[in-house]
Parts: sequence; C-alpha cells; structure tokens
Amino acid sequence: MAAVNGVSSALDPSNAARSTLKLENTEKRDTLITIEKRYQKKWQDSGVFNAAAPTTAEIPAGSLSMDLHRRHPKYFGSFAFPYMNGTLHAGHSFTASKVEYTAGFARMQGKRVLFPLGFHCTGMPIKACADKLTEDVRKFGKNFENYKEEESAESEDVIPAPTQAETKEDITKFTSKKSKAAAKTVKLKYQFQIMLALGIPKDEIHKFADANYWLEYFPPLCKRDLNNFGARIDWRRSFVTTDANPYYDTFVRWQMHRLKELNKIQYGSRYTIYSPKDGQPCMDHDRTDGEGVAPQEYTALKLKVKEWAPGAAKVLQGKIPDSANVYFVPATLRPETMYGQTCCFVGPKITYGVFKVSESEYFVITKRAAWNMAFQDIFFKNGKFPRNANELMPTVELTGASVVGTLVHAPLSVHTEGVRILPMDTVSPSKGTGVVTSVPSDSPDDYATVTDLAKKAEYYGIKKEWAELEIVPIVETPSYGNLTAPFLVKKMKINSPKDTKLLADAKELAYKEGYYKGTMLVGDFKGEAVEAAKPKVKAQLLQNGAAFEYAEPNGHVVSRSADECVVAYLGQWFLNYGENDPAWRDQVLDYVKNDMETYSSETKNGFEKNLEWLNRWACARTYGLGSKLPWEPKFLVESLSDSTIYMAYYTIAHFLHSDIFGTQPGLLSIQPSQMIDEVWDCIFCRCEISESLLQSSGISKADLETMRREFQYWYPLDQRISGKDLIPNHLTFFLYIHTALFPREHWPRGVRANGHLMLNGEKMSKSTGNFLTLNDAITKYGADATRIALADAGDGVEDANFEETVANQIILRMYTLKEWCEDILQDTSLRTDISPSSTTLWDKLFLNEMHTLVHQAHAHYTATDYKVALKSALYDFTSTRDVYREACLAASTPMSLPLIRIYITLQALLITPIAPHWADYIYQEVLRFETTIQNARWPEVPQPDPSLAATYEYIRATSSAITSAEGQQVKRKNKGKATNYDLELPKRLTIYIATAFPSWQTKYIDLVKSFHAKASLEDKTLNAEVGRMGESKKAMPFVQSLKKRLQTGEDAENVFERKLPFEEVDVLGAMLRGLRKTVGKCRGVEVVGVEGEEEGKKVGRIVRSEGEDVGAVGEERALLGAAEMAVPGGPTFYFENV
Repeated sequence: MAAVNGVSSALDPSNAARSTLKLENTEKRDTLITIEKRYQKKWQDSGVFNAAAPTTAEIPAGSLSMDLHRRHPKYFGSFAFPYMNGTLHAGHSFTASKVEYTAGFARMQGKRVLFPLGFHCTGMPIKACADKLTEDVRKFGKNFENYKEEESAESEDVIPAPTQAETKEDITKFTSKKSKAAAKTVKLKYQFQIMLALGIPKDEIHKFADANYWLEYFPPLCKRDLNNFGARIDWRRSFVTTDANPYYDTFVRWQMHRLKELNKIQYGSRYTIYSPKDGQPCMDHDRTDGEGVAPQEYTALKLKVKEWAPGAAKVLQGKIPDSANVYFVPATLRPETMYGQTCCFVGPKITYGVFKVSESEYFVITKRAAWNMAFQDIFFKNGKFPRNANELMPTVELTGASVVGTLVHAPLSVHTEGVRILPMDTVSPSKGTGVVTSVPSDSPDDYATVTDLAKKAEYYGIKKEWAELEIVPIVETPSYGNLTAPFLVKKMKINSPKDTKLLADAKELAYKEGYYKGTMLVGDFKGEAVEAAKPKVKAQLLQNGAAFEYAEPNGHVVSRSADECVVAYLGQWFLNYGENDPAWRDQVLDYVKNDMETYSSETKNGFEKNLEWLNRWACARTYGLGSKLPWEPKFLVESLSDSTIYMAYYTIAHFLHSDIFGTQPGLLSIQPSQMIDEVWDCIFCRCEISESLLQSSGISKADLETMRREFQYWYPLDQRISGKDLIPNHLTFFLYIHTALFPREHWPRGVRANGHLMLNGEKMSKSTGNFLTLNDAITKYGADATRIALADAGDGVEDANFEETVANQIILRMYTLKEWCEDILQDTSLRTDISPSSTTLWDKLFLNEMHTLVHQAHAHYTATDYKVALKSALYDFTSTRDVYREACLAASTPMSLPLIRIYITLQALLITPIAPHWADYIYQEVLRFETTIQNARWPEVPQPDPSLAATYEYIRATSSAITSAEGQQVKRKNKGKATNYDLELPKRLTIYIATAFPSWQTKYIDLVKSFHAKASLEDKTLNAEVGRMGESKKAMPFVQSLKKRLQTGEDAENVFERKLPFEEVDVLGAMLRGLRKTVGKCRGVEVVGVEGEEEGKKVGRIVRSEGEDVGAVGEERALLGAAEMAVPGGPTFYFENV
C-alpha cells in the first residue's frame, strides 16, 4: 500500500499546471465568482436556456419551415459533443465559447436559440481503458495494494496524442516527465497510474473497470464545468451515445438502415488500417498516434532469382527446396516505368527474411512488410489473420550485404537477361518492403545511386558493369526530354545520393511531369499518355502473375491498445464516400463551394481538398462501445459513423427521455419500442403521418406533429463549430450524411473551424506544467474573465492563445468597472438637467461615440469576429467613457447622470454575449431592471452623426499630436540632444488653424470627386493616380483624409466643397482648458488663425485663448514654426517658453 500511496503523491494532478500563472490577493476575483455563482443558479432554476419551437397551436401543423423561420427567427448551434473519457480542458472550452457568444448575440436579436450538448461514448477508448483496469485489479488488488513501485531515471510512457486530444483532457493517455514537484519519476505503465495522475481518487479507480461507469462518472463533470462557465445550454436534450440509451440506439439503427437502403453503406473487401491485437479496423478516433493516416497502395513486383550471390547461396543451402522459386519483392508506385529497370536495391545493413508463401514460392522482404502482407491474403488465406508475429516466422534470414550481386529477372525490363541486386544505403526498412527496384531513366534517386556505384564499384564490392546497364528512355516529357532523371540531376547539380533535399525536390518534379504530361515510349501502350497507361500496365502485370497488390499505412499508427497497426484486406461494411459514388461526392462539393457558409477560405479549401481524396470508410467494428449494426449485430457502429447527424436528435430528445440514459420518460411519455424506423422518417419529414403509422407505433398524431414541428423548426443546423482537425473526418462525414438523408432545405447552413488553443504562447502540455482544464481556468479566474480571455485569444483557423495575464488583468478591469458603476449612480454632484441648453459638446460627443461603438460591435458579432467585437464592446467602450470623464473634469463641468446611466446600460448589453454574469449583475442589481439580461434585446440606437464623429476624431487626433510632440522633446532631452524649448521652464502652447485651403489641393479634390462618382475609391488605383500627379508626399495624406470622410458617411458636398463638418474654432475653444492641464508647465494656450492662401503672405490673429501670458482675441501674432503648414481641420502647433 505504501508503494501505491507514493505513486499517488508523485502523480499529483496539480503538477500538470505547475508552470502556469500563480495568483495572489484573490479578493476581487472571489467577489466576482460569488456573483457568477448567484446568476448561474438563477438561470438554471428559471430554465432561461430551455428552448422550444412554436407549437402547432401557435402555427398550424403543415406550415413550411421557411414560414416558421420568417415569423419566428431562430439560431441552432452546436459543437462536437465531448468524448467521455476525461474532463474538458481549456482548449475544448475555446470551441464551445464560439457557440456561446453566437448564441448570446442571437438571443439579443430576438431569435429563439437552441444550444444543446450530448456525451459521446462510442468506440474503443473507454472499453480499452476499462479492460486495462480489469487487468490492473487482477494483478494488484482492488486498491492496488500489491503494486511494487517502479522507478526509472526517465519516464518511458510518452505516447503521442491524437489531434482531437487538443480539445480535451483525455484519460486514455498521459505524457509525463520528471518535474521539480515530483520526488521521483514514475513510469505510467499501468492504467490505474494514469487515473491517479488525472485526479481520480484511489479508492474509486476500480469502479472504472466497468466501462459503463465511465458513462456515469464523466457526463456530470462535463455539465458541472459548462454550467460554471455560464454556458447557455438546454440540458434537457442531453444524452449518451451507444445502446446505453435505447432511444438514441433506435435513432442510430434508423440511420444505418436508411443509408444501406440508399446504397450508401456497402459490403466488400478493401484495404483498411487494422489492429492485429484488437482484431478489427482501427479508425481515426481509435488511435493514440496516426490520426489521418490511410492505406498506401503499391504494385508489388516479383523479381525471380536466377542466380544467388555466393554468400546468400551458402546461407540458403538445404533450407529451401531447389525447385522453389524465390522472389525479391519491391513495391512501386510507378508500374508504368518498369520497362527501365536496370538493377534492384537492398539496404546492406538491413536484415531480410525469406518468407514461405507456398511449397514452391518464397518472398525476400523485411519482417515489417511480411507482417502487413499477412493480413492481405498472401501468407494466410481465406481471411485468416495471425494474432502475433510468432505465427509468421521467416524460413531463413539474410543481410542485405549478403545478397548483393544476386541476378534476378525484372518483369517488363528491356534487360531480359536479368539485373543485379545492388546496395543502397538510403533504403528504409520502415517503408515499403525494404526492396527497391531501380529505374534510373525516371527516378533521380536511382540515377544518382547507380552513378555513384559505378564510380566506386570497388568500394561497394560490386562489379562496375552491374551498375552500368544501358539506361533506356521510357517516358517522353515536354520539359525534361526522354531521360528525366539524368536531366534533373545535372540541371540541379546533384553530386551524390547524400544530397537528399535536392533529390526530394527532383523526385517531385520528375513524378509530376512524367505522370501529368508524359507519353509512353515503349511497351504495349506506346504513344499513350502516362496517366492513361499506368493502370493498364499495372493490370497487365497482375494478370501475368508478375506482380500483386500490396498496401501499408502511409504513416505510423498505434491503436488505443498500444498496438502498431497494419493494413488489412478484409470484408467489411463501409460508407461509400468518395470516387466510388461520384454523384454523392459532387453533391457535397457543390454545396460547400456555392451555398454553405465556411467563415474563412481556409476552411472551404480544407473541405474541397478533403472531398477530393476521401474514400470509403469502414463503419463497423467488433470491439468497443456502441450501437449494434442492425442487420449484422455481431458488429458495432463505428464512432465516427454514429455521430454525423445527432444534431437532428437534439431537436426531439427532451420529448423522449428526461435523463441521459433514457430510463426516465420525456415530455411525451413515448417508449423506445415505439420509435420504429417509420417514426423517425415521419419526424424528419421523409414521409407523412398515416393511419398505418399511428397503429404500428402507438404514438398519437398530436405527439408526432409535435416532434415533427420541433425538428422542422430547428433544422437546418445554423452553425457547426469545431476544431480544424475534424475537417478530414467528422465534419466531412457530417456533410455527406446530411445530404444523403435530408432534403436540401435541412442541410447545415454553416461550419466554422477554429485553430487549437495555446496557453501563454506555448502548446498546452502536462509534461511541462503548461496545462489547464476548464475547471482549473474557472476556479482560477472566474467564468467571465475566462470567457473574455477566450474571446481575446483569436478567431481564425490559425492557433489561438489563451494568455493568463490577460485573464488576470480582466479580473481587475471588471471588478473596478463594477465598483465604478455602483458608485457613480450614487454621485449627487452629477448633472441631472437633460434640457438641450444644458447639453455640452462633450455630452454630444460621448453619446455619439457610444452609438458608433454599438453599431461596430453589432457588425463584429454578426461576422463572428469576437476578438474585435470585444474591443468595441468593452475596451473601446470604457475608453470612450474615460475620455468623457477627463473632458468634463478639465472643463470643470460635472458629467451628465442620464448619459452615465445610458453608458452603463449599453455597456452591460454590449458585453452580454461574452460576459453575461457581470452584465446581468449590473442590469438587475445596479440598474434595477426586473428581468434577466439574458432576455434583453440588442440596443437600438441612431446612426452616428458624421459631423460629431468627425469632431471626436479631430479632438482625438489633435490631442494625441500635441502630447506626442511634447513627448518627443522629453525623449530628446533624455538622450542628451537639444530641445526646442526648456522643459523645466513654463511654456505657452500656440495652435495654428487655417481659414482657407491651399490652392494645390483643388486638383486632388477633383480627382477624388471623379473616383467617387464612379463608386470606386479602391486604394491601389487611386494611389497610383496620386503618385503620377507628382506631389504624393503632401497629397497622399490629404487624399486619404477625404476618402475617410466619405467612407464614414459624411455628406459628399461638404467634403468636396472643403467644408468642415464642425466649427474648428469653437471645438478648439472647448479643448483649451483641458489642453492646458494636459501639457506640462503650460501657462496658457492661444489659438491663432492663419489668414491668406499664398505662402509668405499669410498673417496670424488670435481667435481663442486660455490662461496666463496670452494675447487678446484679434491680436496679431507672428507665424512661427509650422504655422504656414496648417490647413482647415489640420492644425499645427508651437511650444515656446514664457
């Protein structure tokens, strides 16, 4: 028991977050979390997120979906339901947050909103882990008291995680390294250790040996974490997959039946990734390594031995019948080039086996290749597969060096007398068969190698003539002639087989040119395009018995049971995706290209690329959890095949059951046995309600109409949000099955893919301690700070970054803002008069800027650009308040209480989609509204006034320019450089404004006017024209200012007549008191009007002044500094000591 207790200590789950930010002084955070808990309980108790379609009493049954949606707009969004082998981590919540923000905004638009969530349990991971725990309990006892602690200098348990693990804490695997927090390194060799490392109490671990316990344990934790996150989820519609829920089981069986009837599910023999240990196909979600890896098909040539090299002959003597045929078996992707074989390569340091195929036939290949072939009807016939390598032993083993010099017959080769086996150091034992046939006419690698062998024949221990057989032209190409490889090797100056990078580039060029543009020069298909001849040559080789088909994984694949996978050729049920049903594929491709919203070109391109290569997909297995295949119950429906259209199940789940297992009846008291296939057809609008259906199902017409209405209203799914790694499988399957089973009006409207989530700029990793679960994040920062930091993390398909310092700063920001809102409404010094005469310029500007930001935030939320929506709705909104507050303070004018109340109300509403807890607290407890902000509407405000917007921008730009200029002088002084005035003495600020525009601007006014008349203000064309007119340095800023004014909605007549939309003198007059306070040691400010148009003939007169040591209005002033550069709306300024 001491040993297992020691392991428990070493595997403390808090180690996973040891490198994350440490918080101190959490009083403000705790205050916000207390508020969050209060509002979460209110929302759950009131059922505010429980959604419903318009009843048949409101709108009669039979109404079209289009009419329903027009009269009652809706939003239905979802993300991939999480797999129940662990708790959610911060990356998973990043995907969920996108649905959250969209759902919150949709509610504010007056839409009915449905955001449901189920729990995925289908597949191998849970069952595999449960079986491992069963073995652990058998070995070590119920509480692992018989475990003897194992130590090592370094953990050996590093298991690569599949891509989907980026979005959750996956309990089926764990990566560990020695940390400062651990007294020693513990090998995570056993499943119970992984459970300890993830925080499962030791005395509960044995319960997980029952796979069903996982289904009971993890869904409540998922629900807890998302409720603590403030998710707007309708939990009534939740369920677990597999036959653990009999209602969902009938839905999956219906789906499989209908797909089979449509010939979308077929049976046949095909190549598939396969786990020998598990005895079944190993699909993407069954893997710990190799997601996305597929079978690579080759043509395996049979090169018959004519004469053995002496060393090999000696080893083989008496071990193989003299009458037997022995073949070296290279695997090629280019059978059409086999006419040009001049030799065959082996790796001299590789160990090969001579494997018996039959009494008269043996193959020379690597053990790895033989193991793959064992599952492809080569060594074992009639579908019999070996379970371990002991069932496939070589008759004899040979080193590659020992077979060098062996003479073999190469099928199709023009060298009919035979070719030699030669050494090649770069042959890989982990790819192909370890035997590589050589075609130096078309393969740069082969040409570089035979050239090297011929030069160094003595060094390699071969006869020079073996490497100098004639290189015959096989393929004619337009770019590289009829000897592609020699041409490219010479052109690219490749000097050795060791020039691997150049050879890889040359290989790609040669293959593309030869395949797409090449013409055959020899053989039965001479004169034909290579692309057309290739399958014909292959077929000829297979028919003549000179070759056979062979396949292997195109990458390393490890199953959840830690088994290295192979490719098997076996009979199986598969979904007929891809080229074998081109009409189905093209239907999906057309929808992606022309109708479906993908939110980014990267996502659309990802779908298009995937649809071009995706092929048949095995949809059944024998091991794991799931629903049984209806027509062959020994099989289970595969995990990526039972999770394609479950969004349709969400629409009616609450009518069927009230718990996730379907043990308690739902709103309509329907039994699982009543959910026959025809009922599902009826619900999903595939057939009408008939008398025979009512009798066979026992469900009333009213109940069928109710369920049908719910589906008809909520479908189609408006938005599917998922990680970009699911485009190659789940998301593409999701589109395929929707298009097969539903009419076009019910196909998904949009798919939004996001990148993975980094933490503090680095990949999340338990081993480095840079890891947070969702529960960790919420406990540490609270729900709203976590949600805001997730919104700030990013929106595109590139990886986003959750920055803990941002989350920590948000705590202070939201707490301070809450305190200010509470206090300011109690401030009796605020102005309460709302009459026009009491309204100041600052009041008007503040209100107008709020209106601007309301419209900006609306546009960003609509576009699902949440990072910039957050900027408008929170950061810019509070900055506008700060400007107003400082302006009123500088003008010695109290702020307006009615305006402040408008500000607080708008601030709460604008941030509601992202930070609903804070918003609802302000809305109900500070502003004293009687209902939750979750039901509030987006604020309707007037369009911003362009003249006020221009005034605001003028004030901002002028203030910024003045403070920046002063700052530059400070920097000069700090660097020991001369300044324009003494920073330590009092000074006066003079602002120069022009009363007339310079004459040179007229032609640029005319230019912009002509472009505007053509409704074309495109930068590239306009800027080029400005450049041709020869004064771009001063003209370009002027042209851009005109363009900006037009684009912000300012009246074109005012712009082209060069009328400012505000009185510049009056605006500066309102700014003077504030500027005097802002500028250091400023005794006074003068505004000097510059009169006249011609340079050198301008005069200045004071038009406004404030403070001491200033002149009177009307007094003439000398024009100093950049005074003559001032233009209307573009003041210049000058500092001088007084």
